[in-house]
Amino acid sequence: MKFNYFFVFFVFIILIEFTMASTNDLNSKYIDKQGNYKKSSLREIISNNHPVFKPENNRYHIYHSYGCPFSTRVLITLELKGLNNCIDNSVADYIVDKSIGWAFTKTTEGCTIDKVNNFKSVKEIYQLNDKNYNGKITLPILFDKKTNVIVNNDSSEIMRMLNKEFNEFSNKKPGDKDYYDLYPMEYQDSINEINEFILPTINLGVYKCGLANTQQEYTDKFNILFNALDRIEDTLKRDRYLVVGSDKITESDIKLFSTLIRFDAAYLQLFKCNKKQIKEYPMLSNYVRELYQIKEINSTINFHHIKYWLFTFFENVNPLKIVPIGPDLQWLNESHNRHLMSKYY
Repeated sequence: MKFNYFFVFFVFIILIEFTMASTNDLNSKYIDKQGNYKKSSLREIISNNHPVFKPENNRYHIYHSYGCPFSTRVLITLELKGLNNCIDNSVADYIVDKSIGWAFTKTTEGCTIDKVNNFKSVKEIYQLNDKNYNGKITLPILFDKKTNVIVNNDSSEIMRMLNKEFNEFSNKKPGDKDYYDLYPMEYQDSINEINEFILPTINLGVYKCGLANTQQEYTDKFNILFNALDRIEDTLKRDRYLVVGSDKITESDIKLFSTLIRFDAAYLQLFKCNKKQIKEYPMLSNYVRELYQIKEINSTINFHHIKYWLFTFFENVNPLKIVPIGPDLQWLNESHNRHLMSKYY
């Protein structure tokens, strides 16, 4: 049988055209005719394969609030991964201004100016992407200083990027005792399943209680929340962390902790989540103490910011904006026994 060179040549030409078309489509998505970056969605993913947003040292910046639990999970990831020298951050004021929303000020302790753009408000950062932006103004934000746009404002996606894409710039390396892979391949299915459970029942569950409009709605959400806490308490009787078999914390632990650390300090009173304090759960209280006492995690927790943001932001729940003085949270500094739960320690 004769080899059909014409057919091979024809296929070769088609493949070239397809490749060029695909490349042009990809480039046109991000680059305009003048070669400038196109303003896009707020859910981009930093990757070596991305045509624009690639991992680089000192290229990206995080905007956050110590009061916000979704910011806390990103900050914890940043610290545990040893990236605080690679990615700087700006801290918004815990008092949300009625006229401009989240604001930057250097006069409030623990807050900073906008270190990148010197803006007065977070809203101005969103308007860099779209001057007519009228969507939600949320934190945290992962910002690209090179193209001067928001890359992503989804805390879960930011956590994944920090965990995976910047390891070469970290001061922690695989094999180090304090090195963390927060989304290890062998546990990803378990982590995803746990995340899907704790998000609606606990992470958002406390807000569902506090923002309920009827007694029945509140009762239903209250029961869902505490049933979920009971389930986690039972899990922690058998395993040191949320993922069975893991000898180190994962992103699921960070997501749960960011809610639990606010529970006794604010949610219990503000949102009427008052069946039990976290310190009354034998397993959960020890679990929270262990994580709180990890230096990288501890450095991200500011109870003054947490309480003042929560008790002043939710005006419909606390119209007078009075911030309670208590409770005493010294139990967080007491010794824990979680090391007895693992054969690795």
